[in-house]
Amino acid sequence: MNGNKQKIFDLLTICRKAGRMTMGFDSVKESIQTGKARLILLASDISAKTEKEVRFFADKNSTEVHTVPVTIAEIEFGTGRKAGVIGICDEGFAKKLCELLRQ
Repeated sequence: MNGNKQKIFDLLTICRKAGRMTMGFDSVKESIQTGKARLILLASDISAKTEKEVRFFADKNSTEVHTVPVTIAEIEFGTGRKAGVIGICDEGFAKKLCELLRQ
């Protein structure tokens, strides 16, 4: 795993432990609709249908969406939970993750 990918995983782990993350389509959809989600991350191998639905809800609520260079299996390994859609519900974590994704 390259350094940047590791930094993303480390930050996701901290975010999850802090309780500032939602995982899974239904939970993330709810966090978008209630205005809690600041950033949505999509695994690189989610289905086109799921990505389209997530982007639809995110666009409706002006929530930023990024596809991350990790698979669902890697997310499961790194966080302990199988999910292809992750919602970040903290402005600070969202900003830092955006910075890492732009590198």
